[in-house]
Amino acid sequence: MLLRFDQILTISFTLFAVIDILGSIPVLISLKEKIGEINAGKATLASGFLMILFLLVGEPFLKLMSVDVKSFAVAGSIVIFVIGLEMILGIEFFKNDNDTKTGSLVPIAFPLIAGSGTLTTIMSLKADFNDINIAAGIVVNLVIIYVVLRCLTYIERILGKAGLMVVRKFFGVILLAIAVKIFKSNIGNL
Repeated sequence: MLLRFDQILTISFTLFAVIDILGSIPVLISLKEKIGEINAGKATLASGFLMILFLLVGEPFLKLMSVDVKSFAVAGSIVIFVIGLEMILGIEFFKNDNDTKTGSLVPIAFPLIAGSGTLTTIMSLKADFNDINIAAGIVVNLVIIYVVLRCLTYIERILGKAGLMVVRKFFGVILLAIAVKIFKSNIGNL
């Protein structure tokens, strides 16, 4: 049960790749435009809470609800697909309720940051690593998430309107592809 730097590093890189906070920047900027402002602290804490909670009780909770991990992943992929469609087509599925409190939580904390891919990965990591190192890897990623969310306005200024539009459309297609991949890899054995 000791903290091991090599394990924390492996877990951190794995979660960083799955969370893909840098690839989510166009989505986050798009959502920020819709809801007004993203509360970086609240979104980071909420996603961190979900990840730690899932680390501790994820699989038993899903079993209690009679939901398997694959069904959970398919549901998450559908939400990601809809967000991608919004980005590409410029239409709105997630209605703006002008409440920055909920906007920072849904769809940002869940499913964008702590989505089905992230939560499933956390459960998978439990097979090879102990919980304390997984929790440390989660914390490393939460720091990165917080910094990115706090710097969105600065990133938006650097890219400009035209740059944002191009990046948003491009990453919308990437999100669609990720959603299809998650869907396809989990639908076969349902």
